[in-house]
Amino acid sequence: MSVRAGIVVTGTEVLTGRIADQNGPWVSEELLALGVDVAHITICGDRPADLTAQLRFLADQDVDLIVTSGGLGPTADDLTVATVAAFCGRELLLDPGLEEHIAAIIQRWRGVAFDVDSGPTRAGIRKQALVPVGAAAVPPTGTAPGVVIPASAGVPTIVILPGPPSELQAMWPTAIATAAVADVLSRADELRQETIRAYGLLEAELAETLRTAETSVPAFDRLEITTCLRRGELDMVTRFAVADAPAYDALRELLTEHHGRQIFSFDESTIDDHLVAALGGRFIATAESCTGGLVAARLTDRPGSSAYVAGGVVSYSNDAKTDLLGVPATLIETHGAVSVEVAAAMAEGALERFGTDVAVSTTGVAGPGGGTEAKPVGTVCFGIAISGRPTVTVTRKFPGDRERVRSLTTTAALHLVVRELNADAG
Repeated sequence: MSVRAGIVVTGTEVLTGRIADQNGPWVSEELLALGVDVAHITICGDRPADLTAQLRFLADQDVDLIVTSGGLGPTADDLTVATVAAFCGRELLLDPGLEEHIAAIIQRWRGVAFDVDSGPTRAGIRKQALVPVGAAAVPPTGTAPGVVIPASAGVPTIVILPGPPSELQAMWPTAIATAAVADVLSRADELRQETIRAYGLLEAELAETLRTAETSVPAFDRLEITTCLRRGELDMVTRFAVADAPAYDALRELLTEHHGRQIFSFDESTIDDHLVAALGGRFIATAESCTGGLVAARLTDRPGSSAYVAGGVVSYSNDAKTDLLGVPATLIETHGAVSVEVAAAMAEGALERFGTDVAVSTTGVAGPGGGTEAKPVGTVCFGIAISGRPTVTVTRKFPGDRERVRSLTTTAALHLVVRELNADAG
């Protein structure tokens, strides 16, 4: 990958976790789309020495571009421009046109009666209108302008943008169109990023296949592969130059050969997407105990969910299972609440209660206590009811604490429904 970049997110509020960083990931995705590989994202507080250290670190990594966010306001702790200018060995000069542009924005926001020439206000405006010699100002969408400083000996091109995500994103097109950044981007390769998602595939199994790929896939070392286990699913993200697409195609073929049954997505689609497709216009309902509504929340956490989710019932107690879902009390007494018999009755009850075509249920022992030797913590029973078919039940055992068991159970429920719907279609 011919062009590399680093991102520095500034702000003590971000460093301490009071505000979550949104700029680093957003800028990284934008740069990837432009063919730039982001080597590092760092976060530092509003301290000039720490920002200088981050700049020096990235410059020493031979990145071609550095993007900073934050520290462009009028207050004393907003020192990014001055710090970066000092790092680049450039003097700061007042840009009169930029000064008046900022003043006009403030006047428009505050009204004609507001005095933009009052001491503190004018001082803040002039502070924000200081631009390093030889740099290009990026007009603000708030009151804080950005700055692009061209590369010089030992220092890459640096883009300085404000911290508020809406302002940074609005100013981004102008920043990358400046001559200095355009020159960097002209040297970038066209990159692709592909995501493969699998369920039921262990990281160790994938690692073994990737070791095989090292010796069997030509130009395998040209592929940058990262894996992430999340909510029970294993994502493999591969980045590569377009010219190396044959290597990725060979890798994909090898993965399909070894793990085709576990892989459910080659195009970044999620199991939620697959569920909607498998429903094919049918409605689904949920009946949950151990997951406490998480399956329903997952199903409805997307636009247009009302088009296929009829509703759900959370029934922790045995009485709720009986009263709300029609599960016979004798069935619970005979088999226990955590049983495939009760899971089936819960799913069938949801199917009838909501008048849907599909229903899924969960009943289990999520923890931290309540397990038995026969049904330890992490034991979960599922029921999948589809109109016109016998109800399917499954029992799984999941590791971890309550939060992890519930998360894994939620993901498993979606995969089980998709599996049964696709089997029905087949």
